[in-house]
Amino acid sequence: MSKFDQRAQILMKTLVETYISSGQPVGSKTLLANSQLSVSTATVRNVMQDLESMGLLTAPYTSAGRIPTSQGVRLFVDQLLTVSNVEEIYLKQLQQHLGKVSETGEMLSSVSNMLSQVTQMAGLIRVPRRDVTRVKQVEFVPLSQSSESQNKVLVVLVLSDGEVQNRVIYLDTPVSRSELQQASNYVNHHFAGKELDTVRRELLNELKADRAKMDQMMGSMMEVAEKGFTGGADDEVQVTGKSQLLNWVNSGDISDLQSVFTAFSEKTQMLTLLDKCLSAEGVQLFIGEESGYDVLSQCSVVGAPYSIDGEAVGVLAVVGPTRMAYDKVIPMVDITAKLISAALNNDDETSY
Repeated sequence: MSKFDQRAQILMKTLVETYISSGQPVGSKTLLANSQLSVSTATVRNVMQDLESMGLLTAPYTSAGRIPTSQGVRLFVDQLLTVSNVEEIYLKQLQQHLGKVSETGEMLSSVSNMLSQVTQMAGLIRVPRRDVTRVKQVEFVPLSQSSESQNKVLVVLVLSDGEVQNRVIYLDTPVSRSELQQASNYVNHHFAGKELDTVRRELLNELKADRAKMDQMMGSMMEVAEKGFTGGADDEVQVTGKSQLLNWVNSGDISDLQSVFTAFSEKTQMLTLLDKCLSAEGVQLFIGEESGYDVLSQCSVVGAPYSIDGEAVGVLAVVGPTRMAYDKVIPMVDITAKLISAALNNDDETSY
């Protein structure tokens, strides 16, 4: 008889669900009662021993009960999980959040914070990739009303994902209001519709190649344009609801929270992990050691990409303990990412 027959599957599923609910090691008597199988406790113990020998269960400390390993949780999610429907009240709240905010960065942060509160986990947002975000419109606005020449200029950058970036730049050489208007016209004429990174690169190349040939006015225009597109990008990873993880420390599910917070602040590891979601379809799940980072060995990351015009540009994710309610969290992350995509594409008729 196979070690992982139907009886073993029922007991494994029941054990993981019981552990997720209680946070305590599960003994044979509790497992038998919750599984409602008509077998003896000795039979249940034998099956638990088999599951442990397969690397799916482990005994913490000297406890008589068992908890699932990361491998066991992975098997549960891939083969045994029954996904729940997302509650209607969450969908209504989500759609209200999406409808209130028009600016992309603020909308993503608001939705991530909402998801964090509902799941009681930390939220992660991989903001839209700048290598695929296109420039829609640029304006260079003088900030000094008392002088014709300007050293201090407001750059208003409208992107294809709906985000509006406002930056103040300081110029080496004062420029006139007419030069600012000409710089706006020049950039909009030559670069509207191009990817943001492409615009930055081409402006820099033009400055390097043609600076000697430029007259003073053209040189000033190019300086304004180049400075307006250099740097100033928001952090590529935003973290919301970190304090939610404190609840899991108190329950013993996450012991080294300081290391997790350090990973959040440095963000390099988070960005690498989220980019794995960016290059895949649908919800991606990293359980414990699957993330590749020791600091997340007690955590799971559930992420899904959101898209503009059919191309994935960013990722929405949550980070919590491996003992999370996967049946609820996975569909919530999935539908939230899909509704973000719909909002970014102005698709009001999308239904889920």
